[in-house]
Amino acid sequence: MNDKKITIALSKGRIFKDTLPLFKHADIEPVEHPEKTRKLIIETNQADVRFLIVRATDVPTYVQYGAADMGVSGKDVIIEHGGDGYYEPLDLKIANCRLMVASPIDEIDEPKKLRIATKYVNSAKKYFAEKGQQVEIIKLYGSMELAPLINLSDRIVDLVETGNTLKANGLKPTEHIRNISSRLIINRASMKMKHQKIKEIMNALEEAVTNKSQQK
Repeated sequence: MNDKKITIALSKGRIFKDTLPLFKHADIEPVEHPEKTRKLIIETNQADVRFLIVRATDVPTYVQYGAADMGVSGKDVIIEHGGDGYYEPLDLKIANCRLMVASPIDEIDEPKKLRIATKYVNSAKKYFAEKGQQVEIIKLYGSMELAPLINLSDRIVDLVETGNTLKANGLKPTEHIRNISSRLIINRASMKMKHQKIKEIMNALEEAVTNKSQQK
């Protein structure tokens, strides 16, 4: 990586789409759209800023190890990553959803020891430990709603936006673990070495978030 450039790690999909207007407020716009190019490093209209397109779960890793100076990552991913090496100075208040426990709608009796299917292992462990409840965690990477249907688990822990997918699969949200949104994260070393430019971008993003909130 060019040490003089600011490299910002983003993931395709909703986070990128929701982040673009915020970066536009900071006068940073990609010269190519990630959905229309195979490139993983996308230059911007600012010669000293570029986007790095990575998997959502990898954003904190790229920032932690300095492969990216900054990144945008969901709070759920940050919690599961559990690493250090970066600051988390700003809630961008985009990609909002809730991390929930969901149970079968037609459940009659609660099992004595619950089996929980989730990809959010750290969050689930912490939540049930704080409740003093012993559970068995089963790690899955997708299609969480399927687990209770085939008796792989008694509950799931997953992100919930509308709840429609849960309902369609005979589940209902029963316990709220935490609200989730996307956060700006910044590599600690980059914050020192490239402080002026990073601070400039961060302030512009913060202003954009404030303006957006006031317009609601």
